[in-house]
Amino acid sequence: MSLSIGIVGLPNVGKSTLFNALTDANALIANYPFATIEPNTGVVPVPDERLEKLAKVFKTEKIVPATVKFVDIAGLVAGAHQGEGLGNQFLAHIRACNAICHVVRAFEDENVQNKGTSDPKKDIEIINTELVLADLATVNKRLPVLEKEAKADPKLKPIYDNLLTTKKILEENKLIISAPQINLEYLTDLFLLTAKPVIYVFNVDEKNLNKLENNKNLSAIVEPSEAIIISAKLEDELRGLDETDRQELLESYGQKESGLVQLIHAAYKTLGLQSFLTAGEKEVRAWTINRGATAPQAAGAIHTDFERGFINAQVVTYQDLIAAGSLAAARAVGKVRTEGKAYIVQPDDVVEFRFNV
Repeated sequence: MSLSIGIVGLPNVGKSTLFNALTDANALIANYPFATIEPNTGVVPVPDERLEKLAKVFKTEKIVPATVKFVDIAGLVAGAHQGEGLGNQFLAHIRACNAICHVVRAFEDENVQNKGTSDPKKDIEIINTELVLADLATVNKRLPVLEKEAKADPKLKPIYDNLLTTKKILEENKLIISAPQINLEYLTDLFLLTAKPVIYVFNVDEKNLNKLENNKNLSAIVEPSEAIIISAKLEDELRGLDETDRQELLESYGQKESGLVQLIHAAYKTLGLQSFLTAGEKEVRAWTINRGATAPQAAGAIHTDFERGFINAQVVTYQDLIAAGSLAAARAVGKVRTEGKAYIVQPDDVVEFRFNV
């Protein structure tokens, strides 16, 4: 499963600085609107210290981590749904992403040109309104067609009614993702922007990273959505440092994890994802699947043949395998289990699938 996150926000809120820090890329950073015209894309490995330890156990040098694709989408402005600031073009790039990372400026700098305000809540509303209006245009275009189809085929009536409810929610200037009465499965073919989970990233000054009361106030603006408080400037300073120096710099600002790690954790939580592991002499690898996935479904993440011909899964927890020192030793002490089709794969499972096609 590939995970794609679109980074959006008003112009000059720190999106490209954050993108460069997350991906170690070199997107153009400039103090004027639309420095980013085409979306910048970067694929980033998901940090996972378990992989190196497993590689030592299996004496392999090939490590394949799970990955996340970040897409830096040009700054949106009021009127984007009508094409302002090339808005329609930019909104189209968001439709292909699994989730939205909404970067919000939460610092004062009179030297920064900005199309919004100095109020994070109002700036969020500007972006959300543009996404809502873009979705409303999509829904209004689809409704007359679906109405005719539903009259000809009564089975489509629930889908039509769901779309009417969707329109009502949008007309109230609300995000679809926040409306539990809407059946999102009925909307998948429309690729609606406000149906995507949103992770809010508040970009603050380095000196304000540890102001807990301020951070709580910022997070409260977007509850119950996930919120991360970072300094894009600090994240940029972490680039090129080795792990020891990175950790020392983070700790000097009272931080335990980089913005990349925080964002990936938030994305996995928001999207209901997890990783399981496979390991052998050829490679060790992390695979991204949905939480609650069964063993055959997890096998399908590797290859559809594995799911189609699934027989069973040989499972050992990562902790038991590391403690035993080898797969053979873990099996000898009864730590390797045989699981069937109903087994729900867990995040720390190291799995070998048996199948027959």
